[in-house]
Amino acid sequence: MKFVNVGFGNLIAATRVIALASPESAPIKRLVSEAKEAGRAIDVTCGRRTRTVIVTDSDHVILSAIQTETIANRLGSPEDGSTEEDPEE
Repeated sequence: MKFVNVGFGNLIAATRVIALASPESAPIKRLVSEAKEAGRAIDVTCGRRTRTVIVTDSDHVILSAIQTETIANRLGSPEDGSTEEDPEE
């Protein structure tokens, strides 16, 4: 199973990711709000600003402080990306 680093030592299963989105739009804000109310939101930002919202096939919503493009590159790379250092962390 391939895991992807989503910041601060947190890993998620790459095969479970459905979408990566910026948290700026109203529909994504609504999605995050509904997930928090339902207990399906996982915040791995460690108190930092949310830069990526990750939607999984289990309807969980993961909030990450890593840029969307960085996570997308890690998902697309042949290695797991978990050993890369990100200057934003």
